[in-house]
Amino acid sequence: MLANRKIRVLIVDDSAIVRRILSEALSGESDIEVVGTAPDPYVARDKILALRPDVLTLDIEMPRMDGLTFLKKLMHFHPLPTMIISSLAQPSCLAALQALEFGAVEVLAKPGGPYSVGELRHNLVQKVRAAAASRIRRVEAAADPCEAKPSPPGRLTAPALPPGTVLAIGASTGGTEAIASVLKHLPESCPGMVITQHIPAQFSRAFAKRLNGLCAMDVKEAEDGDTVRSGLALIAPGDFHMLLRGSVGRHYVSVKSGPRVCYQRPSVDVLFSSVAEAAGADAVGVLLTGMGNDGAHGLLKMRQAGARTIAQNEATCVVYGMPREAVELGAAEQVLPLPAIAEAMLAARGRRDLSSDRPSPDATPNQGRPFIVANQG
Repeated sequence: MLANRKIRVLIVDDSAIVRRILSEALSGESDIEVVGTAPDPYVARDKILALRPDVLTLDIEMPRMDGLTFLKKLMHFHPLPTMIISSLAQPSCLAALQALEFGAVEVLAKPGGPYSVGELRHNLVQKVRAAAASRIRRVEAAADPCEAKPSPPGRLTAPALPPGTVLAIGASTGGTEAIASVLKHLPESCPGMVITQHIPAQFSRAFAKRLNGLCAMDVKEAEDGDTVRSGLALIAPGDFHMLLRGSVGRHYVSVKSGPRVCYQRPSVDVLFSSVAEAAGADAVGVLLTGMGNDGAHGLLKMRQAGARTIAQNEATCVVYGMPREAVELGAAEQVLPLPAIAEAMLAARGRRDLSSDRPSPDATPNQGRPFIVANQG
């Protein structure tokens, strides 16, 4: 978070109504200041230089220049934490997720009208704070189309994990790209996987579809009762919790509504706690980049149940919030850079004697230290 001053936000949207809704949703926060608004990227460009905002909210569909084109230019020449606020139409959902690949840090559904302010306020405020705390990266200029395309990432060999092992991943800010980075390296024969990413309703389906096109394994948005099987990754639907049910030999997911946990629905803590109960030591838990503490206590429950647990390290996180909380609780056995996580997941063993390093259910924070910490980026 920015020390001793407010987070300066510039809102870019061609709709005057949306600009007003977003401004009003942020206006009551003592640590946030809307320093300006812009109806299109050309006006936004001038205001960025004049106002020096800390966070930008950006629409996808705008006149004179679309949001994706502007974002690519912005992240190359003047990187700035950017939140995409887009409609729920399927083309816009896909474009919003593509924006995350281009360097945006968050995505939110565009408000439908003035009566959505109350529903929007909390998510918008929290995501602005997360964006302000994020690490951003400069995006390289578009490559010459005549140049050879880079080789696809190498996939790891099939794991030697026991049958019935369940892999569980949780993430928030920066997580869509982090999850994609991990899954692209996993083989088609990977053990069944359950994933909770903080993402709005409707966007989760587009996210699953995008991952399905990038990965060797199948990826789909979870439906209630879906079986967890080898070669399949299930993504928690936006605005629904996903829980693992069953026992070794047949696991399935339960998708349901319910109260927000750690201000989130879906919640990583809900998923990880259910994995600890249903899979016990036959699981591997991974907590990736994100703001807040969702997932930290659930990862601790997994470790106490005998599962292998991994947290992403600070150097490679967009926001080192959730992983930090897990490390401080003693929930993570390993703290690793993002490029090392896929291999570590597949190298984990199933049932084994953890008497020497497993925290007891009554463990206090920091009592169960990680046994491997890798600080390299």
